[in-house]
Amino acid sequence: MDYCFRSLTRLSISTIVLAILLSSFSFTCTEAYDALDPNGNITIKWDIISWTPDGYVAVVTMYNFQQYRHISPPGWTLGWTWAKKEVIWSMMGSQTTEQGDCSRYKSAPPHCCKKTPTVVDLLPGTPYNQQIANCCKGGVINSWAQDPNNYASSFQVSVGAAGTTNKTVKPPKNFTLLAPGPGYTCGPAVVGKPTKFITPDGRRVTQAMMTWNVTCTYSQFLAQKTPTCCVSLSSFYNDTIVPCPTCTCGCQNNITHPGSCVNPNSPYLASVVNGPGKNSLTPLVQCTKHMCPIRVHWHVKLNYKEYWRVKVTITNFNYRMNYSQWNLVVQHPNFDNLTQIFSFNYKPLTPYSSINDTAMLWGVKFYNDFLNQAGPLGNVQSELLFRKDKSTFTFEKGWAFPRRIYFNGDNCVMPPPDAYPYLPNASSRLSFSFFTLLMGSLVFFFAFV
Repeated sequence: MDYCFRSLTRLSISTIVLAILLSSFSFTCTEAYDALDPNGNITIKWDIISWTPDGYVAVVTMYNFQQYRHISPPGWTLGWTWAKKEVIWSMMGSQTTEQGDCSRYKSAPPHCCKKTPTVVDLLPGTPYNQQIANCCKGGVINSWAQDPNNYASSFQVSVGAAGTTNKTVKPPKNFTLLAPGPGYTCGPAVVGKPTKFITPDGRRVTQAMMTWNVTCTYSQFLAQKTPTCCVSLSSFYNDTIVPCPTCTCGCQNNITHPGSCVNPNSPYLASVVNGPGKNSLTPLVQCTKHMCPIRVHWHVKLNYKEYWRVKVTITNFNYRMNYSQWNLVVQHPNFDNLTQIFSFNYKPLTPYSSINDTAMLWGVKFYNDFLNQAGPLGNVQSELLFRKDKSTFTFEKGWAFPRRIYFNGDNCVMPPPDAYPYLPNASSRLSFSFFTLLMGSLVFFFAFV
């Protein structure tokens, strides 16, 4: 009996340990999943277009298949590890950040001899003889939904000391993608269907000798330890303005960590903003209770008989960042009846085709598609007009406020639901009106008695 008890105990412990390991594994696999863009990813295609005496020439293209997450300045950085002892003889449309040790080559050294090269895009204005199609944008790639004409970036690479046939060549491994900071996890290179290329005149189709596909997915947990944006709320029917939760993106701590934020009224503001670290990706934010670089404010503005109106304001509190090609994703059940939007572009996102409750908003080109750094001009705003659906519309229980908001692909922190501006109930208005009427009657009575 004692033996059976010990066996069952060991079995129970083993079961618990196995359950914990499985749960941890499932979390790791799903942490990059985005419910509003379930199929979003960056796909890297490595197309071998010709063979050389000691290797091959390949065109590498990154496609941003994410609907609203783009790669902003200073752009992407791509890295990998060679499977053998390959070198890069030359590149077009990009360059490696380091050449590495090429001392074994006596004349005409390669472009890069590092085992783990790091590649960056060339800048706009690069001479034409160093360009290929879809290159030289400073590493900036727009999102697929926002700008479908600029959602790819390419470069050409000539690889030596590699295989010269489909059987002897090996794909690179351990791909890394910074865009521009961390957040992306790339899988292994997988052999895919050879890519076909159409000549400029459209009369001939050529085919890659071999194609490898690499898929990279984004996780906000990997990108930064703290949130990057928050949401505040207000309405016409309640005087309460619900601010972003305190310490959403950090807490003011200039005593132990001086310089963690900047007072906008400081006489040293300009010197701090333009001082050391001005080109750093680390935000330098205005001192606020929430300490977030971005705040999105949703104001329920007006109520009409058949419509209702909302004002959305995006404020930049970051002194080190101008947001070009910004976008906002908002989830609310009334987006299926959006009637008009002012001064923003709009595209419905339907990750689940039967439900239209998610909208992507972004600025109008040359008008408000550029969100300035913190300061008087560091905000953009628009208004949205919704038609009421009598079966669902209500101002009660916070229904008029969004379910979630993303800024540039990052989920913004919402206030707790119990803090939302509430709709004054009818009974309190009725009792107040009766009390006022009673007091007025008493005053009138005693005045004429």
